[in-house]
Amino acid sequence: MARLGLERAVVDAEVYGRTVARFRDAGVLLPTIGQLKSPATMPADIRARLKGVDPDSPHPLNLFRVHWFNDESRTGVADIPGHIELPPALTGVPARIVLALGNRFPMIHAHKVLAAYGCLVPRVVTGQFDPTRHRAVWPSTGNYCRGGVAISRILGCRGVAVLPENMSQERFDWLDRWVAEPSDIVRTPGSESNVKEIYDTCAELDRDPANIIFNQFCEFGNYVIHRTCTGAALETLFRSLSKDRPASRLAAYVSASGSGGTLAAGDHLKKALGARIVAVEAAECPTLLANGFGEHNIQGIGDKHVPYIHNVMNTDLVAAVSDHDTDTLFVLFNTPEGRAYLTDRKGLDPALVARLGNLGLSGLCNMLAAIKTAKYLGLGADDVILSVATDGGAMYGSEIGKAKTKYFSGRFDTVTAGEVWGRSLSGVATDNLLDLTHADRQRIFNLGYFTWVEQQGVALEDFAARLDPAFWDRLMDLVPAWDRMIGDFNAASGVRP
Repeated sequence: MARLGLERAVVDAEVYGRTVARFRDAGVLLPTIGQLKSPATMPADIRARLKGVDPDSPHPLNLFRVHWFNDESRTGVADIPGHIELPPALTGVPARIVLALGNRFPMIHAHKVLAAYGCLVPRVVTGQFDPTRHRAVWPSTGNYCRGGVAISRILGCRGVAVLPENMSQERFDWLDRWVAEPSDIVRTPGSESNVKEIYDTCAELDRDPANIIFNQFCEFGNYVIHRTCTGAALETLFRSLSKDRPASRLAAYVSASGSGGTLAAGDHLKKALGARIVAVEAAECPTLLANGFGEHNIQGIGDKHVPYIHNVMNTDLVAAVSDHDTDTLFVLFNTPEGRAYLTDRKGLDPALVARLGNLGLSGLCNMLAAIKTAKYLGLGADDVILSVATDGGAMYGSEIGKAKTKYFSGRFDTVTAGEVWGRSLSGVATDNLLDLTHADRQRIFNLGYFTWVEQQGVALEDFAARLDPAFWDRLMDLVPAWDRMIGDFNAASGVRP
């Protein structure tokens, strides 16, 4: 816990020098955070060369695609982030519910590669990570560790993925193709909510000085890059959505808790547009809602603890969604029987139905929480709720068979499709939702003590400092400092656009 990504100067000049040399040899140029926030500011030569680069290859230029503005082909840059707007005919509420699509990010088809880059950059430009000697260890419940492995491969170093053994098979299939050797995939006991087991494994790995742990749950680079890049991207999206509807207002930003990084975009959206911030977790593991615990299958969210980088005191509501609903809706949205029901029985536009495959399990969770929020707040047609779909359905094909067996005795047809629609979509209610008071926020903040002070060794003074709103605002001063250091690092390596 000695390093949380807050350094603004070179810590080890020898490591820095070796890293510069490695990047020079590998032809790796680092994009600044400002360039990832606004891809139009990238050098024209890089934008031109990117058109010929496979977005799913370990090519160094793919670092310049780690942003929200990739177009549908993922080879060009769009003016606004790719997104899906869900109509009232689907959601049952008049409010506009819009999700930015994470599956347009390069290499892993998920936005967690942005978090991985945000945690990596401070270590590289401050001389704390040596790609010639260190192994980058990426603790995660699936997408973040894939992002870390992808970036590690670009940098020519060993990337180690640490994730629960019961995550979707597609995650492991991807990792099998990208890691240097099978031992670089470390399976920990349990499933989505077993993060304590991940921490224990990382504590063992951390005893080897060659291993550098990039813990997304506590490294502030994750918070900073999402508040900067994801927050700005979503603001751009909202302003585009409201261009011809001047009465529009951003009523809420909804994000599953996860590592706390994506929630940071809410801090930007609240300051810029006055949005409420809604943190989402699984009803089967209601940690924020009720100090609860349990197992669930909404892969990528709530993990029986409060992330260190979650700005709890700025959160407005907590909503919980059942994995029964996300699992069964995934079947509804991603099978021929389910899609036929949506078009033939519910009259939804086939083009919209085809795009529902862009929502993975956590995206469906965010969608349901947004509906729940709209109903609770009584939002109308001029109200917009923004959220994100971290990844798409491609990461969960193996979950369809599991859900069919668990919920439908192996059979899914028009009748069961109607049952899913009635229970899990039109039946969304305002239960398992808490409008936070100051005392509620204080309770959730205090719950983090047991993970970070007692288990992980954070100093009590550092832990308590996060109660101050100014603490989080001051973190944004890191962006210009890091961007200057990235510029200096690129200059030292001599790699040209």
